[in-house]
Amino acid sequence: MTISRTDIEKVAVLARIRVDEEQVSALEKDLGNILDLVDQLSAADTDSVAPMAHPLDAVQRLRADEVTENNEREAFQAIAPATENGLYLVPRVIE
Repeated sequence: MTISRTDIEKVAVLARIRVDEEQVSALEKDLGNILDLVDQLSAADTDSVAPMAHPLDAVQRLRADEVTENNEREAFQAIAPATENGLYLVPRVIE
């Protein structure tokens, strides 16, 4: 696949990147090489390869999901300025 000079200039405008004239020819060559490599990779037969989420069979060690603190909701709400039905009441901010 080839990329033209106008394609590079159009992408530069869309990306809001200033590209000088001497950079356009270098980008044309470099992007052409990258697209050729992508074509080579897409030609590889991957039908028998199963997709994977991670290249290593690593399993994340997780801690046990256990409650470690006591429920002190009543104590905290007892010292709160205003509560109702287990909720904290705060002043209205938006009218």
